[in-house]
Amino acid sequence: MATTTSAPEAILEAVGGPENIVNLSHCATRLRFELQDASVVDKATVEKIPGVMGAVPQAGDRYQIIIGGAVQGVYDEIMNLPAMKGGKAAQSNADVKAAARAKARGKNAFVDSFFEYLSDSFRPLLPVLLGTSLIIAGEAMAEAFGLIDTRAEVKPAWLAFVDAMYRSVFYFLPIMVAYNASKKLRIDPWVGTAIMAALLTPNFIDMSNLEKTTNVVCTHNALLDKDFCTATVFGLPMQLNDYGGQVFTPLIMVALLAPLYKGLTRIISPNLQMVFVPFLSFVIMMPITAFLLGPIGIWLGTALGTALSTLNTAAPVVFAIIIPLLYPFLVPLGLHWPLNALMLANLDSLGYDFIQGPMGAWNFACFGATAAVLAISIRDRDNEMRQTAFGALVAGLFGGISEPSLYGIHLRFKRIYPRMLVGCAVGGLVIGLGGGVNAKTFAFTSLLTIPVFSPMALYAIGIAAAFFTSFIILFISDYRTAEEKAEALAAAGGVVEASPEETAADLALEAAVKAQAEQPKPALAEGAVTELVSPVRGTVVPLAEVADPVFAGGAVGQGVGIEPSEQQIVVTAPAAGTVVVAPESGHAYGINLDSGVEVLIHVGLDTVEMEGKGFEVLVKQGDRVAAGQELVRVDRAAVEQAGHPLTTPVLITNTAAFASVEAIASGEVAPGDPLLRLTA
Repeated sequence: MATTTSAPEAILEAVGGPENIVNLSHCATRLRFELQDASVVDKATVEKIPGVMGAVPQAGDRYQIIIGGAVQGVYDEIMNLPAMKGGKAAQSNADVKAAARAKARGKNAFVDSFFEYLSDSFRPLLPVLLGTSLIIAGEAMAEAFGLIDTRAEVKPAWLAFVDAMYRSVFYFLPIMVAYNASKKLRIDPWVGTAIMAALLTPNFIDMSNLEKTTNVVCTHNALLDKDFCTATVFGLPMQLNDYGGQVFTPLIMVALLAPLYKGLTRIISPNLQMVFVPFLSFVIMMPITAFLLGPIGIWLGTALGTALSTLNTAAPVVFAIIIPLLYPFLVPLGLHWPLNALMLANLDSLGYDFIQGPMGAWNFACFGATAAVLAISIRDRDNEMRQTAFGALVAGLFGGISEPSLYGIHLRFKRIYPRMLVGCAVGGLVIGLGGGVNAKTFAFTSLLTIPVFSPMALYAIGIAAAFFTSFIILFISDYRTAEEKAEALAAAGGVVEASPEETAADLALEAAVKAQAEQPKPALAEGAVTELVSPVRGTVVPLAEVADPVFAGGAVGQGVGIEPSEQQIVVTAPAAGTVVVAPESGHAYGINLDSGVEVLIHVGLDTVEMEGKGFEVLVKQGDRVAAGQELVRVDRAAVEQAGHPLTTPVLITNTAAFASVEAIASGEVAPGDPLLRLTA
């Protein structure tokens, strides 16, 4: 039986398979390959693949394949092919994405980089933290039934071994964080790991033993019932802290190690770097970490934890409500990592954490909203949403993972968040009125980890209140607007029934939207003539003279180029429409105009490689824009410094829908001046 090869599979085969791909990324219209050997690619074969507009070999082993506006979908399909799973290209692309996110962008470059640093230092550890939290949950459940005593001074050997199974992660957490943080900052991760490991060796720990080490003074803190020791090393005082479980110390250490390491690689001969870069990194950073950064990390974690603990003690109800109300906004932005770091610091300094309990109210409010979406999709026979919601709910209830719910459902439907926040507030209120909930380990808030929290009954009631509040509100009110519900039911072959809150105005709006959608686009009516205005100030250049063969040859569409004349380049929308392409790099904008014209504005050539530097992006994909509305502001000096041409192609990507697309301007143009004439 003959098999059909899909376009993504054909593209992958044409470029030599995943083993020939060093990196794969994309811009607004084309796939960008970096290959091991570009000579194996046959241009004619590539251009025969359905959906491919053209192929462009580039310098070295780089290769571009022009797809057009559907490039994001084709890219995703290629990356999801079984042959790409776990391969070099998939990993390389992930690294590229992480690096791109870490690049400075806009006015908040430092803040963005800071949170990316935290995120990528912790994210790879989530699976092992989840695994160990289930071991602790099992111990807690066994203790609740009186089967074991985890607080006994003398424990049976098997229980001591089980303790070691989960302590392995939490005690050596600073080593793992140092490894990830070093990878994030692009230095040898084993150098960062070794520096942090020096403070966890038996040799360092034994320095606090007065019988084994001289020049050590210890004092006992009766309040904490703990000894604090200081050693005199090289004539300087060194605090002898227990760094097991610390997270702030490795984060600070690697942040200072990275510039030192990179500086050493620049001044030391490549033939000697293997030995002397690690050596000098050790002899400089190990003492600095032990004398200075280690105590600072402990102080910082303790100070932040104490501040939150004070708020929790003084106003437990307020604290318990604030935490679950913050998390729905922090998680999508990746800004929740500082709180996660504080949880780990609390566990190390206090022996328990008070943030995770209220956080559970947010998670279960999130899962309750997902459960409501699942119930509605079953009722409405919406198979696609049912599958999405079911997978997200299972991941949430049994794994404590909220991202599938957030990205797969909640952020897509604007009605969900306000209703879910009610569940967050109710769950937090219950926990706060009960005096708060503590956890003795870092745990994902799932059904399986309920025994980790104390008091367990209060926590269970709080998360149940959050879950069912969100569920009931969303199930009654629906998660979709009238238009979204009508579309979903029509797709499922169902009948649109108005819910109690769908007023006559809602239904009238729905009818108007449908009627408008059925009307032909004015620019596409036979014989219609439409003028498109310039989106930028500059000098018009014939498309054939644009220094990019893809654009010049008309593969993406007909149009013109514009050489911007301003120092601060401002790109505007030529007419009202919807933004369908707006990458984070800010270099290209695709707009489906209300008239039926589909326009692409590509700011400069190869500016995707700047990864957003110098681009102040003002819109995002899905936004409605008005004629003359600013899309992006571009720093001319930044583009010129990067060595990229500023020529800005303005292209009609649905050129095939028109009998002709001709330039009607030459010389200087300003935003709003006639630029192109389209005849249907």
